[in-house]
Amino acid sequence: MTPEQIESAVAAGMPQTVEELKRLAAIPSVAFPGHPEEPVHAAAAAVEELLRSTGLPRVQRVPVEGSFPAVYAEAPAPPGTPTVLLYAHYDVQPAGDPAAWRTPPFEPTLIDGCLYGRGVADDKSGVMSHVAALRVFQGRFPVGIKVIIEGQEEYAGERLEAFVERNPDLLRADAIVVADTGNPRVGDPAVTTSLRGMAAFTMEVRTLREPVHSGSFGGAAPDALAALMRMCAALHDENGDVRVPGLPRGTFLGQGPTEEEFRKTAGVVDGVSLVGSGSLADRLWSSYAITVTGLDVPSVSGAVNAVQAVARARVTVRVPPAGDPKTTVDAVVEFLRQVAPWGVQVSFGDFTVGSGFQADSGGSARAALNRAMERAFGRPPRDVGAGGSIPLVNTLLKQFPAAEILLFGAEDEDAAIHAPNERVDLEELRRVVTTEALFLQELAQS
Repeated sequence: MTPEQIESAVAAGMPQTVEELKRLAAIPSVAFPGHPEEPVHAAAAAVEELLRSTGLPRVQRVPVEGSFPAVYAEAPAPPGTPTVLLYAHYDVQPAGDPAAWRTPPFEPTLIDGCLYGRGVADDKSGVMSHVAALRVFQGRFPVGIKVIIEGQEEYAGERLEAFVERNPDLLRADAIVVADTGNPRVGDPAVTTSLRGMAAFTMEVRTLREPVHSGSFGGAAPDALAALMRMCAALHDENGDVRVPGLPRGTFLGQGPTEEEFRKTAGVVDGVSLVGSGSLADRLWSSYAITVTGLDVPSVSGAVNAVQAVARARVTVRVPPAGDPKTTVDAVVEFLRQVAPWGVQVSFGDFTVGSGFQADSGGSARAALNRAMERAFGRPPRDVGAGGSIPLVNTLLKQFPAAEILLFGAEDEDAAIHAPNERVDLEELRRVVTTEALFLQELAQS
């Protein structure tokens, strides 16, 4: 196919692509414990049907131990052409507080060229990018195709990592497209070349057998919540830099967002300063970051006048691409033990770790992607980092060291992934679909 034919086919297919994205995003496929499992299985079935519609000769749901099924598909490579593995995930983050949404989170709503709803960007836009790009070729694919769509990335992605390690031949490919990132801004093409790793754990502080009256005992009885707050606050210095020994600031050799862009995207309130040192690219993509992401303490509405006996926190650590998440979490845990006040009892559990990723300078696949993206967006892409984590990427790199791993997608920085009012810009989605289809054709001709 010519580039003009590919562009026309993508444009003609966009109404169908958008309608199918709406239907897929209307399924509340939250794969977290405590949420219904039936919608997650329904989403897997919907993805299987979508992949069958592309003309792929083999499509099936495959079991993943301890997790929801993945959807796998493949088509053999024409003689002399490489094989490309396409990845995305169909599970989504919980919606959170419905009152924070301007539209119902699982009723995808089109407003001013954007589709709003949980998962429309992360990562059902990635699923539909693959589906729409493959449909262009009407079953006559220019390269070998393999597809793996995961069902529990947001909560337990390490389970697919184990699946990859046990089934390397199933997923072996020359190039791997991970459609779970995006551009800094709509229309600003970029390829994500680094990802931070991640470690997380739960910390429990215990001081008393049970809560006691704050009037009768307050002032002498050790408060577990106060101890927990002191420990969490000790993780950062006054400037907001991480204080844990052995976790130095890093450097990203590339351009990051301006402070104005970042403040707008992050929604930083007027008068509130940013935290940390170094450039924003350094802080976001190449340095350690520690965030307390949850607390088990009495709510304000349910508060009683008591000194707390126990308090818990969930702590997440983002790890630079070259860092080791296991030694990182060990360092953070040891630091927290050292700063624990008053001899409180501290325990740690529910550990999760995932490695980061640093791309090589690029080969024929990256060159093909550059050409495709320049045509689709009107200018060549630049390299960017991502502060988030996709642990599977490092596993793929270890299993297939000769493969080129390419990260791009429709999740621009204003897409509000993991937040209320998530959205995908439909023109951005069209350009990403066009890029992927052009890339497959370009790679076949490399």
